[in-house]
Amino acid sequence: MDNLKRQLDVNLKPTQVLVLGFLILIFLGAICLSLPMASVSGTSTGFVDALFTATSAVCVTGLVVVNTASHWTPFGKVIILMLIQIGGLGFMTIASTIFMILGRKISLRDRMMIQESLNQNTLSGMVRLTKNIIIGTLIIEAVGALFLSLKFVPEYGSKGVFYSIFHAISAFCNAGFDIIGNNSLMPYVGSVTINFTVMALIIIGGLGFTVWMDVIKVTNKELRIGMKPKRWFRHLRLHTKLVLVITASLIMGGFIFFFFLEGFNEATLGNLPLKDKVLGAMFQSVTTRTAGFNTIDNSAMTDVSKFVTILLMFIGGSPAGTAGGIKTVTMGVIFFEVLSVVRGKDDAEAFNRRIPRNTIKRALAVIMISLSVVMGVTMLLTITESGGFMDILFEAVSGFATVGLSLGETQRLTQVGKLIMSMTMFIGRLGPITMAVALTLKHEKKKINIRKPEEKVMVG
Repeated sequence: MDNLKRQLDVNLKPTQVLVLGFLILIFLGAICLSLPMASVSGTSTGFVDALFTATSAVCVTGLVVVNTASHWTPFGKVIILMLIQIGGLGFMTIASTIFMILGRKISLRDRMMIQESLNQNTLSGMVRLTKNIIIGTLIIEAVGALFLSLKFVPEYGSKGVFYSIFHAISAFCNAGFDIIGNNSLMPYVGSVTINFTVMALIIIGGLGFTVWMDVIKVTNKELRIGMKPKRWFRHLRLHTKLVLVITASLIMGGFIFFFFLEGFNEATLGNLPLKDKVLGAMFQSVTTRTAGFNTIDNSAMTDVSKFVTILLMFIGGSPAGTAGGIKTVTMGVIFFEVLSVVRGKDDAEAFNRRIPRNTIKRALAVIMISLSVVMGVTMLLTITESGGFMDILFEAVSGFATVGLSLGETQRLTQVGKLIMSMTMFIGRLGPITMAVALTLKHEKKKINIRKPEEKVMVG
């Protein structure tokens, strides 16, 4: 075993170990969920359906081919919950925590894999960051479960405790799995407690762990010298500023859009009181950040709302968090690069800071690879499935961005379609760049600084 571990350490890159770890976790989850004791019927669910569910849980997506509430036994639901928690935090974060509890030293290679899984730029402070993530996650999920229990315990009795814990973890990890029934959180469209608690968990989980740390650090510093909002914002890192501003803009923009467009749609928000319309529109805007819960019928939305939902799902949450998509900062970087071109500037600038060229190139690569994956998956599903183009495109983006929202096409997937969507969710969770690097078999050669002759081409 030691010889095998040493061989893997030598031959596999951190990205490849990360991919392999997620694959092993998914297959172990699929085996557990395919056991007869995992389903209410007492018979095996079937490996393909179990694999799809395990992939959706580990990749914190929320797309399901069987009803989570009625199909799975308590054993099956606990397995799904464990997969969601590990998948949301990253298996390297969980593994490192176990190593620390057991007193094992975290090696340099372990730190490199944590760095890759959390999308960090430096190896410094990886162990401390891991500890803070675990502690912060447990506190936030516990508080979320406490608030949810105010609604679930009176309604479901002792089962409400598990319901509260399950949905708190699922919301924080942006997973979108629920055990309410067939309609997700639609029965609670007017519940202030459920809506604001779930939205808060989704947003906090989607901001990213590094943003938490930066906000806490700057806030503590400001509290000691007297809090001033402008100075507080000025002292935040550029990454944190971009995440907070873009996240707030997308949520508010989505809320206004859904409120006015779906507010007159009688099949969604049209017949609801004003308070419920506001809550429904706000929740719809937040859940598109890769959460997967819904309080209105997505399939009944207007086509323009479906298209806007696709765009918001594709952008997703923020880096180093539990959300998927191409990430808010990626879109922000490209926006400021375009702005610099329009203004005739050589450098992309944001909040009086220059964005490195390597960051811009990486953002372009993420967007192009992501678009290619979505287009490829959409084309494949139009061949294997019988649904309409909008429905298939919606499912493809939802799977890739690990959102979990559906127009009903997931329930009708063929066996081949389920495997295609499973691979889509897997690529989306790990990220297109990570997958591309992991699939590169050759080791990087030493870079030689040779620049080819320049020749101009016409664009635009």
